[in-house]
Amino acid sequence: MPPARAPAKRAAPAASSSSSAPASRTRVPRAGPSGGQDVKPRIGATSTAAAGKGKAPLRPSTTVSSADKKPDINKGEEEWAELMRQTYGSQKSADWYSKGVKSVEDKWELLPAFLKVKGLVKQHLDSFNYFVNVDIKAILAANSRVVSDINPYYYIRYLDIRVGKPSRHDSNQVANLLTPMECRLTDSTYSAPIFVDIEYQGEDKKNRQRGVQIGMLPVMLRSDLCHLKNKNEIQLAGMGECPMDPGGYFVVKGTEKVILVQEQLSKNRIIVMRDPKKDETTAEVTSSTHDRVVKTYVTTKNKRLYLRHNSFKEYIPIVIALKAMGITSDKEILQLICGSDERYQEAFGVSLEEAAREKTFTRRQALEWIGARVSPNQAKDDSGSYGQKLSPTDIAQQALAAMVLGHVPVRNMNFRPKCIYLATMSRRVISAMIDEHMVDDRDYVGNKRLELAGQLLSLLFEDSFKTFNSELKKRMDKILEKKSRAGPFDAGSLIRQGGDPITSAFVRSISTGNWSLKRFHVERAGVTHVLSRLSFIAALGMMTRISSQFEKTRKVSGPRALQPSQWGMLCPSDTPEGEACGLVKNLALMTHITTDVPEEPLLKMAFLLGVEDISLLTGNELYRPGVHLVQVNGTLIGVTHLAKRFVRTFRKLRRAGRTSEFVSIYINHHHRTIYIASDGGRICRPMIIVEKGRPRVTSQHMKLLKEGKVTFDHFLRSGLVEYLDVNEENDSFIACYESEIIQETTHLEIEPFTILGAVAGLIPYPHHNQSPRNTYQCAMGKQAIGAIAYNQLNRIDTLLYLMTYPQQPMVKTKTIELVGYNKLPAGQNATVAVMSYSGYDIEDALILNRASVDRGFGRCHVLKKQTIPMRTFANGSHERTAYPDPLPRPDAYAFIDRADGMTAPGATINQFDVMIHRETPIDTRGGTTNTEGYKPSPITHKLPEPIQIDKVMITEGEDGSLIKILTRQTRRPELGDKFSSRHGQKGVCGLIVPQADMPFNDQGIVPDIIMNPHGFPSRMTVGKMIELLSGKAGVLAGKLQYGTAFGGSKVVDMSQILIDKGFSYAGKDMLTSGITGQPMEAYVYFGPIYYQKLKHMVMDKMHARPTGPRANLTRQPTEGRSKDGGLRLGEMERDCLIGYGATQLLLERLMISSDAFETQVCETCGMLGYNNWCPKCKSGKGVIGLTIPYAAKLLIQELMGMNIMPKLCMEDTV
Repeated sequence: MPPARAPAKRAAPAASSSSSAPASRTRVPRAGPSGGQDVKPRIGATSTAAAGKGKAPLRPSTTVSSADKKPDINKGEEEWAELMRQTYGSQKSADWYSKGVKSVEDKWELLPAFLKVKGLVKQHLDSFNYFVNVDIKAILAANSRVVSDINPYYYIRYLDIRVGKPSRHDSNQVANLLTPMECRLTDSTYSAPIFVDIEYQGEDKKNRQRGVQIGMLPVMLRSDLCHLKNKNEIQLAGMGECPMDPGGYFVVKGTEKVILVQEQLSKNRIIVMRDPKKDETTAEVTSSTHDRVVKTYVTTKNKRLYLRHNSFKEYIPIVIALKAMGITSDKEILQLICGSDERYQEAFGVSLEEAAREKTFTRRQALEWIGARVSPNQAKDDSGSYGQKLSPTDIAQQALAAMVLGHVPVRNMNFRPKCIYLATMSRRVISAMIDEHMVDDRDYVGNKRLELAGQLLSLLFEDSFKTFNSELKKRMDKILEKKSRAGPFDAGSLIRQGGDPITSAFVRSISTGNWSLKRFHVERAGVTHVLSRLSFIAALGMMTRISSQFEKTRKVSGPRALQPSQWGMLCPSDTPEGEACGLVKNLALMTHITTDVPEEPLLKMAFLLGVEDISLLTGNELYRPGVHLVQVNGTLIGVTHLAKRFVRTFRKLRRAGRTSEFVSIYINHHHRTIYIASDGGRICRPMIIVEKGRPRVTSQHMKLLKEGKVTFDHFLRSGLVEYLDVNEENDSFIACYESEIIQETTHLEIEPFTILGAVAGLIPYPHHNQSPRNTYQCAMGKQAIGAIAYNQLNRIDTLLYLMTYPQQPMVKTKTIELVGYNKLPAGQNATVAVMSYSGYDIEDALILNRASVDRGFGRCHVLKKQTIPMRTFANGSHERTAYPDPLPRPDAYAFIDRADGMTAPGATINQFDVMIHRETPIDTRGGTTNTEGYKPSPITHKLPEPIQIDKVMITEGEDGSLIKILTRQTRRPELGDKFSSRHGQKGVCGLIVPQADMPFNDQGIVPDIIMNPHGFPSRMTVGKMIELLSGKAGVLAGKLQYGTAFGGSKVVDMSQILIDKGFSYAGKDMLTSGITGQPMEAYVYFGPIYYQKLKHMVMDKMHARPTGPRANLTRQPTEGRSKDGGLRLGEMERDCLIGYGATQLLLERLMISSDAFETQVCETCGMLGYNNWCPKCKSGKGVIGLTIPYAAKLLIQELMGMNIMPKLCMEDTV
């Protein structure tokens, strides 16, 4: 059966795409008639790739005078040609394009080159580095002065800010190198100091201080600040780190924490929505600036258009809002919104009539009308600087300028750009009323932005820095208001006097995961998670996870559905089951998330290419045929008459490196708008550029890449590969394979299997499986026990599962090699016979070979940490460890060291044995000095299974001394342990059979696992069958096979290898029964399949109890295995017993064996009594004894506390 191919993904072709210029020679394009200038100067942000260090230059260095240095778009192509002349002789680049090399051999080699510079965890690192290098300085510049209210002569001004390297100070205040491993072991935070340079006004002169510390910033591992950056394997080993560890997380209080990628609706963009129930159409814009984040709506009500905003108590008619902004002519408003289109004019007519009814004709009347409707809180905020009351006109003007559409700037009270933006929103609403297809999809990936650690930490720092400054100002005023001061005013000591609000804000937020910033109206929970170290792939999968703020309990299918726009950007398989299904997503393999690119160079470039300024145009000129609006990051800047040419030229400049490679440009023909985006949080991925039916990447380019002479950055700089975001993909015509390229094709996929993420990429032949099976494997692959890191034996983690003999799979995928799963695998290659064997293999149960188990199949270690803090008390006394004298229980203290009272590593500890003999002071009250008496408080092993002591560590943490004990348990597979293949086929061990009773083939090969064939028909996991075939061929050929999605080793080739080696082409063997010794009557599908042992083991779940502890409140047995709890008989079990009429069993389970309670009840009033007395009747007559569940008695009393009086009616049942 040939493997299925990925379907070709094609969006509507852009009108400009097919007319791209040839690849070999391209002149610098001139702007349109309105621009009239050549684009000569290098404009925009330089590609970060251009700064590649340590690579061989693309051409021999020659001396060039400054007069000869003319920028040329084709410089990259000439560099390629020069390099290829050196490599291939006298051929030129143009010759290769003319030959029409359509087949790009091994173009997947671009993937490892890409993953060296971008993708997977790199977006976290880029975001954090951007925060440290750019954002933190911008926040300081926006809050650079602290001026005293008592005496404005005194001030503190911040000149610069920088973050140091992680370090710790010893007792002599000497800074020493701090490594992440040291922080993990000592339960401290891996953080770096934040320094500022300040200038302040002293008594008689200005003073400056450098390097004043204001706080500590937790450092992301492998970022620019981290000591692990650019270290080789030997250096990393010296620091106790694993070279395969991806980084991108924080170590806070010894715990590894990762900030999940947060999915948000994009800011500063118009989103049009429709509510069919209310018959309302709304255009929504979330305006985000440094000061605030506010939402502005243009909505319909009774077919009329209104402006809606939190600043106003009621809806504002759109015409009145436009008149208040300075457009008083109804005709101009009509032109600005509707142009000359009669459909739009007819729909907008009712809104004009409403403004006339309100008798607002002038700007002043409109401002007064709005000013009377500004909300009281807003009016209070807009009061003058000295508290004087502003007029309604001024209040309205300030609200419109600062709050409504806050991202559109108003300079010198010129509202023209804001008017045009508001008119554009109104036009979008009318177009959605006329044509319902013009409504936007909120779930479309192009309308989303992903927030990374950098943006979230930036918000946190800005909030805590403002708090720091306000507290500094209070301390400053407190000193200056004193008439006599002890010494001169010293700002440095003043800063050091305060607490540490910045450090505590960072540590608290990352530890708890709660981002609670009232200043910015941000309330989020679950932003950070503990990094899962269950397996290597679990940690990697967590780094690419995207968390949605959508409420998980809502049963809405829209946000959960798989969107076509997620192709290549988000993994279609990797999402959890249950309530988070479709809301928690994962990035695909070649996805990159952009960071902010400055937009000023883009504005210059756009105007040089012929964009006409929006403020100079009238309504008629905006909507003429052939005119397209131009928006940069949601802000209207102008129009162009030559849209296709403008976009084509802009893309050429981007490919030539004249602006950042992450800037996107595309035409939306429905909106007649060109959108240019350079904001952060957009999802993009690289693609090969195709021109005139030929990919620009050729076999020669790939050969240079393999030889290490070029990197992925060279491909970008030379215009061979470019990044496309989701919106620009819609403006492109993309082929999956070279054979599908036609004349209109604009781009070629690098590899179709990159639509899957890092976790789903581990599945062999996933395109042959039913899709839910791949989703199940994505969840189970993260629970598989294996190797987690090279330093796994040096770590002391809370819970660690390690496989004793992990193996890399016989059938691997290219993703496995790219992410390093073959170096840190989580599973073993098991020989599987697909047949029925006894009745112990029904319902997916597996039969294991005892000999395989004895030799180490499925064997694992479970390591658990126990932390014992040694507390120090108020009176200076502290806890200690010591050998007890006399011994209370000699057998329990058998392995305690006499020198220090701790267990020696390697000792085997049984239940209730002592691991640490700790002693606590008897008197710990403050003010007392009695530190003589100590009482024992030993740490014992409570679980029934014996354990080995692996390590005992004594260290000093941030909060004092602590002892860490690492215990180890070796576990063999046993009945009930859970196993799974890589195709979502999970099952428990049903029977472990001696090898003598197992079937075998004529070579004497005995299966490790027997699997029931009924697991295949309904699950349709054909990929598992092909994996067995490929694995068998690989074993016989002595070669690992590939099961990569949409490709991999072909079934025909595998069958041929089997035939050549003397086996059946179908993978079936003739087996002999181990019990009877007779050949089996059917051929058996027999071969190796990669099996994972999952963390769910019987030893961790097995639990029963006769009697035991009870909860204090309800007096019922406690809950949970760790508390020695009971087994709950729930509501459904109770219903079953009622259905069978087993009343005595119900009584025994729900009362006698649970919480039977002897009480007294008054027959007269039905109330509970006590001591033969009824408190209501004030009498002891008729008080009788009764046995009821204690929970029922508690419920009666709690209801009485709510003024509800239940009565127990007593009947004689005799």
